[in-house]
Amino acid sequence: MGKKISIRSGSIAVEAELVENRTSKAIWEALPLESVVNTWGEEIYFSVPVSIGPENGQETLQAGDIAYWPPGKAFCVFFGPTPASRGKEIRAASKVNVFGKLTGDTGVLRRVTDGDKISVAKKL
Repeated sequence: MGKKISIRSGSIAVEAELVENRTSKAIWEALPLESVVNTWGEEIYFSVPVSIGPENGQETLQAGDIAYWPPGKAFCVFFGPTPASRGKEIRAASKVNVFGKLTGDTGVLRRVTDGDKISVAKKL
């Protein structure tokens, strides 16, 4: 079983399981961290103190994917269509490094708004 993290914003809390790759290792080593949320359609993202290049970049994602966006040094959580989507697909602004997947209901993330504080921690 992979490493797990918790993501919290106000009363909203979700968990994710990480896959084994360079990106997840870099994120794990940077935890715990706090930031301020930006929203882009049904994606939340926030800057993190991690700098890693592309790794198996993807533009089309699944609901619940968590990824790192190298150009913006950002942690991204995808839960529905974004302004770049065609139809119901979930599409990033440009290629991202997927490093994990949310477990449970991703819909609660629709209540997170621009400017909200967010924290990510290791779940041991």
